[in-house]
Formats: sequence, structure tokens, C-alpha cells
Amino acid sequence: MNYYLAVLKKYADFSGRARRSEYWYFALFNLIFMIVAMGLDNLLGTTISSAPYGFFYFALALAMLIPGLAVFVRRMHDIGKSGWWYFIALIPLIGGIWLLVLCLTEGTQGDNEYGPYHKKLIYFSIQTYLILILKFLILPISSMSSNWAKSGK
Repeated sequence: MNYYLAVLKKYADFSGRARRSEYWYFALFNLIFMIVAMGLDNLLGTTISSAPYGFFYFALALAMLIPGLAVFVRRMHDIGKSGWWYFIALIPLIGGIWLLVLCLTEGTQGDNEYGPYHKKLIYFSIQTYLILILKFLILPISSMSSNWAKSGK
């Protein structure tokens, strides 16, 4: 849910990079909310003729159009491609499959022309946690065992 809210905070920000998890969690929660909106339309009778969707579905789809495009463009930036790759979807069948492959591709390692590498920050935080674990868990245990050995027990 944090990724969904992060995308909404960057509502129309087409610059920078978006990790795979940010893109796919946004897509997952967007799908869930669309299904809920469709159910709400059916429950309240706001559907359009015999279609299963109506006012709430269209309102949500319209509200999520810009953030969806923005996170897609940032996802393409993460793999070193321009957001204009979106238009490859106009090629029947092959275009959609190619876009899926691009969205599933891991981002480029290191900085690229669209922004800094985002995993460095996580690497440093994991490294910090490992140092803290070593400092507070392993080192006190080793000093306790050496004190225990000195006492002759």
C-alpha cells in the first residue's frame, strides 16, 4: 500500500525512476480498487446498461490515468528507456507482450541518464543493520564466553 501512496504523491511526476516493486504494487492495488469500484457500481445500480462497470469505475479510472502513465514512464526510465516506449503497445499482440517483458525487467545497475540508482540506499541500510547486529549481538556473546572461560566454569 505504501507504493500505491508513493505513486499518488508523485501524481504527475514523469521524471526519475520507479523500481519494479513500485510499479507492480501500484498495478496490483489499482486492480483491486477497480474491482471494488465495479462491485460498488453493481451494488448501487450505477452501471451503464448491461456493462458491469459504471460511474465509480470510470471516476477511479480517470483519476488513476495520469499516475498510471507517470509510474510507467518512471519504470521505463529505470531500465534506461524513454517513456515513449509506451506506444509500442499499438503493435497488435507483440507490443503488449514486449511492454510486459520491459516492465518485468530489472532496472539498470548504477546511475543512468534518468536518475540515481535507487538500490544503493537499501544496500547501505542493510549494511548498517548488519553492523548493528554484529556490534550488539555477536560481540557481547563472544565477550561473555571469554569471561566465562576466564572464570573457569
